[in-house]
Parts: sequence; structure tokens; C-alpha cells
Amino acid sequence: MEPVMFVMAILGCSDAEIDCREVRMAEARYATAAACAEAAPAMLQRNSDIAYPVVMTACRPANIAQATREPLRPQG
Repeated sequence: MEPVMFVMAILGCSDAEIDCREVRMAEARYATAAACAEAAPAMLQRNSDIAYPVVMTACRPANIAQATREPLRPQG
């Protein structure tokens, strides 16, 4: 069994943080969910150009994120 790696999705959300869409996927891989969460504030700063009222991150196991990820459309 291979080790689980985590990836970070960048989400654009409505003001109420209810309607969120994945707008980017960070290229970095993290060994643990905690390491991914620790990197979230810096990742939010690097992705501050996203045109949504609220921008969030979500850490996911890499194999699940890749299997469920919809194709991303360029923003802007």
C-alpha cells in the first residue's frame, strides 16, 4: 500500500460560503493533512487574484481529489 499524499484545492465561494467551486488545484503535495492545513494561509495569499467574494482551501487525499476533480476553466 502506497502512502497517502494530500493536495490542496483552492475554492471560490459565495458570500455565505455555501456555493463553492474548485477554481484551482495547488501543484504541491503534502505528506499529511496537517502539513497541508499549515500551508493553507500562504496558499491563500498566493491565490488572492481569484474573483470570488470568499476564497478558501480544502485539503484532500491526492487520489480522491484527482478522481473527482472537474476540468478547470481559466478565470479572468
